[in-house]
Amino acid sequence: MAVSTEVDIVVIGAGAAGLMCAATAAYQGHRVLVLDHANKAGKKILMSGGGRCNFTNLNTTPEHFVSANPHFCKSALKRYSPWHFVELVERHGIEHVEKAAGQLFCAESSKDILGILLTECDWAGAEISLKTEIRRVERAGQGFMLTTSAGVIRCAKLVVACGGLSIPTMGASGFGYQLAEQFGLSVLHTRAGLVPFTLQPDDKAWLSALSGISTEVVAEAGGTHFAEPMLITHRGLSGPAMLQVSSFWAPGQPVTVDWLPGVADPFADLIAERNQHPNRGMERWLRQYFSQRLAGALVERFGWQGNLQQFSNERLSGLAATLKGWQFKPSGTEGYRTAEVTLGGVDTDAISSKTFEVNTVPGLHFIGEVLDVTGQLGGFNFQWAWASGWCTGLAL
Repeated sequence: MAVSTEVDIVVIGAGAAGLMCAATAAYQGHRVLVLDHANKAGKKILMSGGGRCNFTNLNTTPEHFVSANPHFCKSALKRYSPWHFVELVERHGIEHVEKAAGQLFCAESSKDILGILLTECDWAGAEISLKTEIRRVERAGQGFMLTTSAGVIRCAKLVVACGGLSIPTMGASGFGYQLAEQFGLSVLHTRAGLVPFTLQPDDKAWLSALSGISTEVVAEAGGTHFAEPMLITHRGLSGPAMLQVSSFWAPGQPVTVDWLPGVADPFADLIAERNQHPNRGMERWLRQYFSQRLAGALVERFGWQGNLQQFSNERLSGLAATLKGWQFKPSGTEGYRTAEVTLGGVDTDAISSKTFEVNTVPGLHFIGEVLDVTGQLGGFNFQWAWASGWCTGLAL
């Protein structure tokens, strides 16, 4: 790249939203340059979904997103649906599979999704400049001037698509938030989302010994619940159930776990079991639903030893209540190190929901995770990246 460069559009961030926007804008005939400080484009795409990339969810609705302005995402999601991206994937001959209801993954590798985006940018004529540090961004007439490690770049329009704070080892930073504040925008409180919980010492003491065990639960926090698997780790509680509720949990608040989501009335079942098999222990009954290790640990933790005939109705009622509504207070979360997304971000009240342009700064656009729009687990965040990137690229 020359010491001084002029293009129509600069996109900051070679991730999902940025690449989608760049290709779409370049197909409109614009000269587009994507800048990223990383040495490789789409690093978070490559690591997502266990290397298989859960690239969309066919059941996407605005209700699957967390935002201070829940209406903001509606326009983009309506105009660019999951089926639009599926059509793009199939046009490139990439095989995909539906793992859970609506959740589409690559049949082979996340590299296939990144390959589609890079190919589209190449075909459209969008240029990508990696290992490029942006040192200063300023208004220059009606456009913008960027001072970078590769020289000065001038553009008519600037798109900020550099994501949030999650997974700093992938190059995440707060640069997008700094730019927003520089141009007078508010940034709503950010915190780690879709992230495992860490535990208080008492809970960690008995659960860490069960590391690797997964069980189906219903988890609830902040008035929102999810029926998903919970994974016990040596650090705390993870798995889809915990990741989902972490986005609705507030520090100091409890998380409630229904260990027996498939049993409507365990008290009645336990009464019947006591009547039929009074000499059986509680662990045997629990092993209908849990592994031997987990059943034994629950008995040990809550003092449920002894034969069923030794359990009064009151004790069985308390036992059933614990299984259906065990509460723990996390000591915190694992933070941005392992978080899949960043909650909060650039306040969408200052941005057009149709063009993603800043109302008070013509030519400046924010898209993707840097905005205060965060999807639930299951491909929704990628769909937001595609939708916000496409709508913006079309509007430039």
